[in-house]
Amino acid sequence: MRRDHVTLDVRYADPDGNQPPTAVLTVEESTDLLGERLVISGGERLGADRLDVVFRFQAPVDDDATGVFSLSNRVTGEFVLEVNADAGPVLDVVETARDGPDDHEACYRVVVRQGDEDVAVYEKETLLVYDDDGNLLRQHSLIPSGVEL
Repeated sequence: MRRDHVTLDVRYADPDGNQPPTAVLTVEESTDLLGERLVISGGERLGADRLDVVFRFQAPVDDDATGVFSLSNRVTGEFVLEVNADAGPVLDVVETARDGPDDHEACYRVVVRQGDEDVAVYEKETLLVYDDDGNLLRQHSLIPSGVEL
């Protein structure tokens, strides 16, 4: 699946809202490849605990910069999906998740859609942000307390 066949839409990135911020990845091509990437060995669905969410800047860090937002299999390292994205909305997810209510376990959601169907919904607490050289930007990342990287 190519990056240009996936779009990213950020919803509820408002600290005063009552829903966690949500990154919606819409796959615009009709293919069975998406289903294959969301399944691990034995036919089991890839769970949130086995999925890493990452944003990597493609230029120096700036709210107006662009980068690549990606989902990958934590165990194998294989990419599930990736999309070119503006940094601003992704950083809004991070800020809203930090400032959101503490009454729910997950800080934000990732929804994978194909057509009009939600193929997968992941509740996540970690979103790692890297600069264009591949260095982790802790101040821009969501890292739960007690997690050592």
